[in-house]
Order: sequence, then structure tokens, then C-alpha cells
Amino acid sequence: MNTYFVTGASGAVGSALVPLLYADTRTRVRILLRAKSEHHLTERMEELCRFWKLAPDAEPRTRLTALRGDASQPRFGLSDSEYATLCADTTHIIHCAASVRMNDTLDDARRSAVGSAQEILSLARTLARSGTLRKVDFVSTVGIAGKRPGALPERWIDEPRAFHNTYEQSKAEAEVLVRAGIEQEHLPITVHRPSMVIGDSRDGRIIHFQIFYFICEFLSGRRTYGVLPDLGEVRLDIIPVDAVASAIARATVDEQTVGRIYHLCSGPDRSIPLKTLRSRVQETFRRHGLAVPFGILLPHRLFAVVQQAAIRFAPAHRRGALATLPIYVDYLGDQQGFDNKEYLAWLSASGTSLPRWEDYLARVLERYLDKKHPRG
Repeated sequence: MNTYFVTGASGAVGSALVPLLYADTRTRVRILLRAKSEHHLTERMEELCRFWKLAPDAEPRTRLTALRGDASQPRFGLSDSEYATLCADTTHIIHCAASVRMNDTLDDARRSAVGSAQEILSLARTLARSGTLRKVDFVSTVGIAGKRPGALPERWIDEPRAFHNTYEQSKAEAEVLVRAGIEQEHLPITVHRPSMVIGDSRDGRIIHFQIFYFICEFLSGRRTYGVLPDLGEVRLDIIPVDAVASAIARATVDEQTVGRIYHLCSGPDRSIPLKTLRSRVQETFRRHGLAVPFGILLPHRLFAVVQQAAIRFAPAHRRGALATLPIYVDYLGDQQGFDNKEYLAWLSASGTSLPRWEDYLARVLERYLDKKHPRG
């Protein structure tokens, strides 16, 4: 029997990953969830099971347990007996928990990313000493590239670099700890660096609408009265959540992935040009019956000036959304690329291929619009 301990099961990646794990009847899964009380924990668990379409009396429920805690707290905030149980029989750790907010303070971002990495490594050391540990799969991000030239290679990054936001910086700092765990302590860890995770390639389904969907609303022009920055030939690397989840699930049982770094992303040649995404978004929004303003493209710097004025004079209910725009515009304005040759070769060896955005983007956008902007 394999026993998995999974953090971030209520997030985009974790919620797509857990069903893949418990589909194997020889697997037991423990998930860590934040909750105010045991009653709240039960409510959150039932909400997840509804998302997974898992009936209350289904057999897998006997192999799926929720623990109330916090990945960034000492021993995950668990009781002594709960932590002792984890240490007694956990064979696999999957760390998906993360705060993806780009506007957190650096202290808060570090508390989430670095603090949770420390706790994951502490548990891994204990399990390694007892001989029960088989694998750790650590979910990072391609964002650790920060502001560096060229395509990010699938290796550790030693070069100094600046970052677009505190999320990137804190995840990069967490990777330093993970690298030491691999190279100095020989812990069996695989690092996964996803790019921007979006809905399932098959039906667009995702548990939370995160950064990509905010960017789509922005590119529609609906939040900026049609005024948008001219981002030239910049591309956005996106990947559907099912591709990310299946890669991590497969890596957990593949010993050849230990010590490797995989960029779970589309790669420089397959990522979508932002101007193409903008046109697809606006076309899909219009087809859905939403009013999309006539677009006006401004040079990047001029847009920044207009943006600041808009924040100052906008109605109170619009200021919050507009105030976060500088973070996203800075991120989008930087030409980024992520080498994924190792990931693609690993997929190819198993007879698997990466979905193309041309084949799934429409489904992802339509799913979002059906949920967020239902037709009257």
C-alpha cells in the first residue's frame, strides 16, 4: 500500500491530482486542508468530493483522509498523534500548496513558500531515516526565472536575477532549500516547475479561476475601457491542469525522475502570442454576448501613465482591480521563455504528447464564461 501525503489539494493542481492518485485502489491519500474547526474541515472535504464527483458512500472514501492544518506551520499545525501517524507510514509526499498572489508582502510570501518547504523537507528527512520514504514531488514554478535573459533551462539557477513579484522570489528561495535536500542529503525529490496553469484540456474544468483568467479579463479590454498596452511579440506560456497533474502523478512512481527538474509548460515554440490570445479572448467574449469595447493599443510606458491616472480617478468599486494591474502588466511585458526539452522527452518516452493550445483554449475560455458570466 502506498500512502501519499498531499498539500494544496484544494488548489488548481492538487485538486486535479488527488483523483489520479486514489484511482489506484492500492493507494491511501491524506490531504492537508486549512479549516477553522473540525466541522469546517468536514465541509471543505465534502466540497472537494463534490468537485471530484465522489459519492459519500464510494469505496475510495475509506482511503481518503483530510487533516486540518497549514503547510507553512511547524509540523503542518498537526497534533502530535497526527504527525506521528504521518511519520509512521507515509511513502510519498507531494507538495502543491502555494499562495499564488503576486502582491503579497515578501514576508508573507516567504512564510508560505519557504516555510512550507522547510516543513516538507523536515518530514522527508524523518521518513528517510525510518526507511519508509520512496518519493517527494515538489511543485515549484517557472517563475523562479525572474527577470533573466534567454529561455530558462531545466536546471538549478545560480545566476543573480531580479523578480517581477514576491511570489517568484519566495519560490526561488524555497528551491534553494530543496536543492540542498537533494544534493547534500540525497533525498529522493523531483522538482516540477509548471508555467501558467489553466483549465482541463478536455472540458476546461478547474477548481479556481486564477491568474490566467484575470489576464483574459484584462485583455478583453472590459476593465480598462478598451485601452491596452502594445506588448509586441511577447508570448504567454500556458499549460492545462490535466497535463500538470498527470505528469506529477506519473513521476511519483518513476524512480528515474529523482533529482530531475521538469518544466511542465508549453515551451518557447508552443506558447501563445499575447496578441493572439487577446484576439481569441475578445472574439470568445463577444460570441458569449458580452460587450467588448473597441481596442486602443498604447506603447507600454504610455499605458503605465494612463493606468496610474485611471486608478486615481476610477470609481471606488473599480480601484481594487485596477491597482493590481501594474503587477500583471510588468509580468506580461517581459519576453519569457522556458526550455522544456527534458519534460517533452520524458513524455515521448511514455508515448504521451503535450496538448496544443489551439486544441483546448476555446473550451477553457467557454467554461470560464459559462461560470462567471452566465447567459441570462
